[in-house]
Amino acid sequence: MQPTQTETALIRRDRGVDTQLLALVIALAAAGFVMMGSASMDYAAEQYGNPFHHIVRHGIYLTLGAGALWVTLQVPVRVWEHAGASLLVVGMVILALLLVPGIGREVNGATRWIGFGPVNLQPSELMKLFFVVYLAGYMTRRQHEVQSRWKGMFKPLGLLVLVVGLLLLEPDFGAAVVISGTAMAMLFIGGARLLQFGVLLALGLGAAAVVAVWSPYRLQRLVTFLDPWSEQFGGGYQLTQALIAFGRGELLGVGLGNSVQKLFYLPEAHTDFVFAIIAEELGLVGCVAFIALFAALIARIMCIGSEAARRQQTFPAYVCFGIALLTAAQVFINIGVNAGLLPTKGLTLPFLSYGGSSLLILFAMMGLVLRIEREMRSAPVAAAAPWRLRHA
Repeated sequence: MQPTQTETALIRRDRGVDTQLLALVIALAAAGFVMMGSASMDYAAEQYGNPFHHIVRHGIYLTLGAGALWVTLQVPVRVWEHAGASLLVVGMVILALLLVPGIGREVNGATRWIGFGPVNLQPSELMKLFFVVYLAGYMTRRQHEVQSRWKGMFKPLGLLVLVVGLLLLEPDFGAAVVISGTAMAMLFIGGARLLQFGVLLALGLGAAAVVAVWSPYRLQRLVTFLDPWSEQFGGGYQLTQALIAFGRGELLGVGLGNSVQKLFYLPEAHTDFVFAIIAEELGLVGCVAFIALFAALIARIMCIGSEAARRQQTFPAYVCFGIALLTAAQVFINIGVNAGLLPTKGLTLPFLSYGGSSLLILFAMMGLVLRIEREMRSAPVAAAAPWRLRHA
């Protein structure tokens, strides 16, 4: 017996995906593949004798990332909600393993990776997703406490302190700042009282300032950030070379593949400073285009979260807001560092920088958002309920 038109429409609605979000992810991933390849070829030829070394590996990571997106798209949202606490524990255990001699792999003075042969896993990338999922579940279960009692905020923030402590021992100050900022923003959106939020925010900023100046190399970065040209060939070398790249790019850039800064002037430009190469090769117009793509991606995720909130689907709404905030924070910090607006900090640019762990988790996050949108589209709109977000 053939299904009716109504049944066929329901099947398509249950199995479809948000084409806008998927198109933005594909556009950023494809453009990132081109720009990362352009930034890495000369470095790869010098270091590995093969100009396509990073291009091939990045292509493999993109394929694996597409697989991660597909897998998360198959997992019901309720599974993520129930597994939030377990995922957080797993993430903290993996972070702790980095501190065990012989397990963590040290690169450029930081022990942030666990090696599996030629593949490196960066646990801090896992923790970004795991903490967002855990906090979304906690705020769903304890919404009244979060909005009315101090202990409602102290519980998740206590766990946040443990996570940040583990990250700082690696050290990975950038991931600690991104996760902390995202957690605080999620609590604010969830309705935390302004007095509570203000006090905790002040304490958090104070702690971040102490950590930033406590370590000599972080203090040096702050000093050189204020006047990078005073140490053009010392601590300010990366920033000055990135600024030169921006200056050479002007309005339309020098052309794809024609960057001079990637010829060993800007160290490892395919990782944290790929946006400087974009500025040099594609100019201001290219920079604005990429920023517009990121803005559209973040706005689309926020729209899905807002629709989930309107339908009284609390956990999916918080997850979407958390992922949007996390992505926005990384984009803002990375571009800010490249443009000299923020002190130098090792954070990848989503979908554009070379890095397997970052790509896999980003695709997994997008798969989770697509799953949320699919379930929300196929479910009936719930009746009004008493819970609310900050803006309600």
